Amino acid sequence: MPNDNIERAIKRGTGEIEGQALEEVTYEAYGPNGVAILIEAVTDNRNRTTQEIRHILSRHNGSLGTAGSVAWQFQAQGIISVDAKKYDEDTIIAYALEGGATDVKNEDNTYQIICTPETFSKVKSILQNNNIEIQSSELTKTPQSTVPVSGKDAEKVLRLYEALDELEDVQHVYANFDIPEEVMEKISSETG
Repeated sequence: MPNDNIERAIKRGTGEIEGQALEEVTYEAYGPNGVAILIEAVTDNRNRTTQEIRHILSRHNGSLGTAGSVAWQFQAQGIISVDAKKYDEDTIIAYALEGGATDVKNEDNTYQIICTPETFSKVKSILQNNNIEIQSSELTKTPQSTVPVSGKDAEKVLRLYEALDELEDVQHVYANFDIPEEVMEKISSETG
């Protein structure tokens, strides 16, 4: 779906499709159990997108929050992943620090290099210039704290998250839920 949005945006931008200008909109919401949700959308019709989001939230026991009610709970970060089996930890840490990264974590045979949005490009360039293969890199928003959710509530939260993520205008959905891995596997095996 996001590719359709990008193609449509390019066509509008080049004049192939007439329409209103696209605008970025951030929605702040709450889900079941007080889970904080940050929704980033790009739309040519703010009213339509707001109604779609409001509808999904109400169907899934969520509600739209006011501006500033949720955003403060999330921090913008860059995360760059590198295969830990291919590279020495000291080397990766040295390159990360040279670029201004704030942390390097070794999780599941992957180095997670955490940096600010301002240092993201510099860290990435240093790794690439030193022939370090990057598995993935993204600018994201991470929650400052999480809300533990399990059982039926976990199922409700995941359904809400997926429904919001599937909306055409929605680009990113960030939430502060913490669902244990075994519960996630159980839910995905039941729904998948």
